[in-house]
Amino acid sequence: MAMPNSAPVQSGTVREPAVIGYRDRKGVTIERVAYPARNTGTKIIANLFKPANFDARKKYAAIVVTHPFGGVKEQTAGLYAHRLAEQGFITLAYDASYQGESGGEPRLMEVPAQRVDDISCAIDFLVSHPQVDAARIGSLGICAGGGYALCSAQTELRVKAVAAVSTFNLGEARREAMGTLSYEERIKRLKDANEQRSREARGEPVRLVPVVPDTPDQFTASTPALYREGYEYYRTARAAHPNSPNRYAYSSLPLQMAFFPFDQLETISPRPVLVIAGSKADTLFWSRQVYEKAREPKELFVVDGATHIDMYDKPQFVTPAVARLTQYFGKYLAA
Repeated sequence: MAMPNSAPVQSGTVREPAVIGYRDRKGVTIERVAYPARNTGTKIIANLFKPANFDARKKYAAIVVTHPFGGVKEQTAGLYAHRLAEQGFITLAYDASYQGESGGEPRLMEVPAQRVDDISCAIDFLVSHPQVDAARIGSLGICAGGGYALCSAQTELRVKAVAAVSTFNLGEARREAMGTLSYEERIKRLKDANEQRSREARGEPVRLVPVVPDTPDQFTASTPALYREGYEYYRTARAAHPNSPNRYAYSSLPLQMAFFPFDQLETISPRPVLVIAGSKADTLFWSRQVYEKAREPKELFVVDGATHIDMYDKPQFVTPAVARLTQYFGKYLAA
């Protein structure tokens, strides 16, 4: 099980690899930082990426990058953070509360309300940073992180521009399992999760369940491509990380089902929204929903040939996404 870091966090000391599968720093410096998760009284551990030729006398635009459900900062969030730092932004990739190296108990809880506030905690850190222009902060999320970023931006007005890659609506996915879960089965799962919470309240162990299949043997005819490819990303050498154990606390399932991240997307306007998705993604419909619900200025950028998970790390798909993100944040976070 992933556990929070217990050793003191030293500024400038980064645990390698800071980004799995991407070692060319291109002049980017990475600093390991810690700051409070205000609601829980714990610490969030993050990697702060600074662009090449960093000038401490300047103020930079900054971007918070939120990782997927089950992920950690060293995976796709770190990759996008690094690639955007190469383009001149200060970026921050962090471990969510209860996960990775960040604090919080029980471990591996997925609590949407806290995940949304984690973004605000990251902004708290950035507005206090001497080289960040507090008026030029953007937010980017990948997969479920995209849902969290979009939800956060509805009330977090310090976010001047929000973007999401391979957007995943966690609440709807838990309620409907991408169209495969009946209402009766949903209620049964809620009952099971509630009973599990009661057992944990009485001192029994936390029940952990898989995020994606552990092995291809667990695939069934109804396993979505997203979860098949999720196995390839999270459970193989492609992006496996010891702090990403492919588990979440089952008793947090009701909190996930109660999450409705798209309900007030129109309130982000007049601040801009950018959603990026692969043309072959089985989740493309969620990015289209975001685009339809949001008000101007808004954009849907579709990367030809990419699936949901392809957008996590494959250079031929990440590169055009980063190019579009650079133009977008460059425009809306301009000095």
